[in-house]
Parts: sequence; structure tokens; C-alpha cells
Amino acid sequence: MTRKLRVAVLFGGLSSEHSISCATAGGVLGAIDRDRFDVIPIGITRTGQYVLEEDDPRTFTLDGEVLPEVADNGTRVRWPDDVTSRELTLEQGGVTRSLGTIDVVFPILHGTYGEDGTIQGLLELAGLPYVGSGVLASALGMDKHFTKSVLQHAGISVAPWKRLRRAEWQKDPDVADGILDGLSLPVFVKPARAGSSVGVSRVSQSHEVAEALRIAFDEDDSVLVEQGVDGREVEIAVLGGRTGDAPRTSDVAGEIVVSGRDFYDFDAKYRGAAGIDLVCPADLSDAELDEMKSIALRAFDAVGAEGLARVDFFLSADGFVLNEVNTMPGFTPISMFPTCWIASGVSYAELITELIEIAVERGVR
Repeated sequence: MTRKLRVAVLFGGLSSEHSISCATAGGVLGAIDRDRFDVIPIGITRTGQYVLEEDDPRTFTLDGEVLPEVADNGTRVRWPDDVTSRELTLEQGGVTRSLGTIDVVFPILHGTYGEDGTIQGLLELAGLPYVGSGVLASALGMDKHFTKSVLQHAGISVAPWKRLRRAEWQKDPDVADGILDGLSLPVFVKPARAGSSVGVSRVSQSHEVAEALRIAFDEDDSVLVEQGVDGREVEIAVLGGRTGDAPRTSDVAGEIVVSGRDFYDFDAKYRGAAGIDLVCPADLSDAELDEMKSIALRAFDAVGAEGLARVDFFLSADGFVLNEVNTMPGFTPISMFPTCWIASGVSYAELITELIEIAVERGVR
């Protein structure tokens, strides 16, 4: 009988997207193939403790009123202290016991201190294989300014933008007065390194810029002011290839149809607020879909992504404008990344299996 692979599912974390990570973990815990994988659920509290969590997806249900989170339950999971070992240990009540060895880590972490290369660096130092992109691609994909810079260099169309650092703004608050020069309203003001639309504001009048900057700087010390694009919001999913195989996109794309809100904000994404419809498959011509797939694969390669990514676009009258390369996209059963694959004939459980097996095949970096 083939031995089951032991997977450490890592979630929670220190970012403002903590609860979204927990909800994603709930989806994975509920769907992962238990005939093929043994699971060790490890939560990271908001203050950074690694705790052994319940292996129960119901614990992390995303409710519109109460968002799930990892609490300090008194346990402490310890990573291997030697790259020749993959043994996890658990400390509880003054007693230390082994959790056994693991084969791979699935870091379902969104935002800073998880999606941005930091946890990837920890896992590489520990000599543990993991799902998803490495340190550089994770850090690059997390920082919108540098993502756009790399994509622009690769000849991929992105929306015009400006970056402002907190230190510049604090030194001279009047710098905000000129931030719109060369841009036309509306613009979006957003943290350079945050996701799930946290800290994002749509600015349609110049006097709104200062408050939008304040909100964004609450999340990060680097902020983008980005030209709004008049176009459809469409997204496509990418999977990294096995050894020797090229990455591939989902057969279909999805679309975010905004009808009663300014944009696809946090409340619409996770609290069920009205005014947003998620459509999959998106109504695209064969030529449009083929072009979207081609650009998504070019972007995946340009940032050095591995494993998985969701690539977001605006489809304007002038063509596709790439908005973001998300190296650890939302992964709940209804999130766009799995939805695109499900509509392409790959079930949620099969998608989880594929990602884990890609990571195991790649092995330790």
C-alpha cells in the first residue's frame, strides 16, 4: 500500500487577511483527499504563535457576521531545527511530543508575513518543500509597484500609476496635491503590499486623495495611486507544470460584474454585500480568451511564479490591461481561482492534489 503523504496546512497569520486565510484553510481541510493525504493543521495567531488547530473545516466557516480566526490554545508547534529532519514537535503544558515527519507544507497565507516571501524563506531555511511560488516571486507578486514595473518591462500593458512612500508623505503632506498629475480621475489608492481590497479607496474627486492615502498608509508604508481603467474585470487561473511541463491556464476565465458598488471591495468579497456578481465562464470570444491566456502565461513567467497564480485583467476598448498577479489567490470553494478550474473540469479536491504533488515533485529548493 502506498504511504499517505503528510501535509502541514498552514494558515492564519499576522496580516489583515488573517480571517480570509482561515476561511481558505477551511475549504482545503474539507476537500483534501484523505485517502492520499494525512493533514496536520497549523494555525498562526495574529501575534505569531504557531498552534496545532482542529482538523475540522467547520471551525473556519466564513460567516458574513463573524470572521474565523486562529486563537492561542496553549499549544506550540515547532519546526525542524536541522535541515536533515522534517519532524514537527508539539509543546503543550510543559510536555513535548512528536507530530511526526511531514512531506510538504501548504502555506495558505494571504498578505504580508505569508504571501510575500517571508514564510517561504522560513520553509526554505528549514529544508521543507512547499506549495506555491518561491521567495522572489512571492515578494514580487505581493508588491504591486514592483509587479507592474516588471510586467511593463516585459511588454505587458498595465495601468499608469505613481508610488508614494510614507516618509515622503510625512515629510511633506502637500506632496498629495501633485500626486494626480499625469493621471485622470477616477484613480484607485491602494497599499502596495496588501490584498483582499484591504485599504483600497476609489477616488473620483481630488479632495478625496488625502483621506484615501491615510487609509492606505494604515496598511503599508508604500502606496500606489493607480489610474482607473474603464473595462470589464476578468480573471484567469494558472497552474505550474510538472517537471519538464509548461504552466497552463484554466480553459475558461471568470468575470467580476460590478453593478451596485464602486468596486469589488472587502465587504463584497467576504461579507456577501450586494452589488457584485461573479460569472464563470466569462463571455469572451475565442480570440479574446486566447489572448488572455497568452498574456497570463507571459506574466506568470515574467515574475517567476510557480505552482499557482490568479492573473487579473481589465478588458478595455483598447485591449487587456493586466491588474495583478496573485501568487496565493483566495482558495475557498467559491473563490475565482478554483471556480475557473472547476469550470474547466478539474474538481476542487483534484486541484488541491495537483498543487501538493507539484510541490512534492519539485522538492526542496
